[in-house]
Amino acid sequence: MKKTAAWRYAALLSCAGLGFANSAYAQDKTVKIGVLNDMSSLYADIGGPNSVVAVKMAIEDSGLTKKGWKIDVVSGDHQNKPDVGVNITRQWIDTEKVDAIADTPNSGVALAVSNIVKEKNAVLLNSGAATAALTGAACTPNTVSFTYDTYMLATGTGKALTKAGGDSWFFLTADYAFGQQLERDTSAVVTANGGKVLGGVKHPLNTSDFSSFLLQAQSSKAKVIGLANAGGDTTNAIKQAAEFGIVQGGQKLAALLLFINDVHSLGLKTAQGLTFTESFYWDMNDNTRAFSKRFAALASKNAMPSMTQAGNYAMVLHYLKAMEALGGNPHDGAKVVAKMKELPTDDPLFGKGPLRADGRRLIPAYLFEVKKPEESKGPWDYYKQIATISAEDAAKPLAQSDCPLVKK
Repeated sequence: MKKTAAWRYAALLSCAGLGFANSAYAQDKTVKIGVLNDMSSLYADIGGPNSVVAVKMAIEDSGLTKKGWKIDVVSGDHQNKPDVGVNITRQWIDTEKVDAIADTPNSGVALAVSNIVKEKNAVLLNSGAATAALTGAACTPNTVSFTYDTYMLATGTGKALTKAGGDSWFFLTADYAFGQQLERDTSAVVTANGGKVLGGVKHPLNTSDFSSFLLQAQSSKAKVIGLANAGGDTTNAIKQAAEFGIVQGGQKLAALLLFINDVHSLGLKTAQGLTFTESFYWDMNDNTRAFSKRFAALASKNAMPSMTQAGNYAMVLHYLKAMEALGGNPHDGAKVVAKMKELPTDDPLFGKGPLRADGRRLIPAYLFEVKKPEESKGPWDYYKQIATISAEDAAKPLAQSDCPLVKK
């Protein structure tokens, strides 16, 4: 009898403790988000300080601060160096109690940060890094990717140009995780659609002189020169290709990852005719136009949002929706991500679409072409839509996934 009474007393204490813990958890309505990206170099325009603008807009639009939540934002420059990104992430999570890392353009940095986030049980909200490995072999229960990946880019641009007659390719590739995977994914699409890869050359990140690489591409006689790079590397390659007369000589440039900021930098005279794939454009509908007008008023250089900046907005909005559904901050990244996957995604920029078991948000992609100068009706009116790629076709099928979270 005494043992039974003691057991019941212990059970009551345990339940009381659990109730206290749940009560404390429900009262914890503080969240801290760290925006980690390239603030000063070749990817600063597509992410940089304006990604912080997008995140703060998401916090405002979530409505949580009006309901008593305290949501703070910090930002850091990873300098496109994985070790720098890892050190900032550790400092943020361990010392500054950051709950989620957002953006992370540069796939090498994102892959390294994803490992730390899993170790610390925080959250990685990836919008900037393109590598499909984040939702493939390197997927974790703590990481989600919303906006795009190398599979989407390859399926869109690579397939379209090959089917249109561009059946021989040569690649100029940024020599790190992103460029290497983008070349692999695009090569697979090219060959699957009857094309051939004649060769390629890898260049260092943030290259200023592409002359030797472009000469190799020119001498290959490939119909398409695939630029498996991004940001300043892409714009530098395109500008120098124009000086070499590559397009006039009959070869086509394929910008496998191009952002509106790149087109703005290049100007329509230089960028006209480029074909590329994105999942967001500011002038697609009333919702994207309304958001982009607000964004430009707050952004540096009055810039329209890039695809990744728009993705940061949508992703943080959904992250905070999951926090609210949990009733408070559990300080358990895997639990928050599980709730994000459970809740239907629906935002004004990308619409509805599931967040899959592998962490990949399913959204459509669009094949665009840069307008000729005479076709543009005003500032930032740069794109014309060529085709729509369904959400299912834009993401690697789960049946082919090598993500350990996916049950086959």
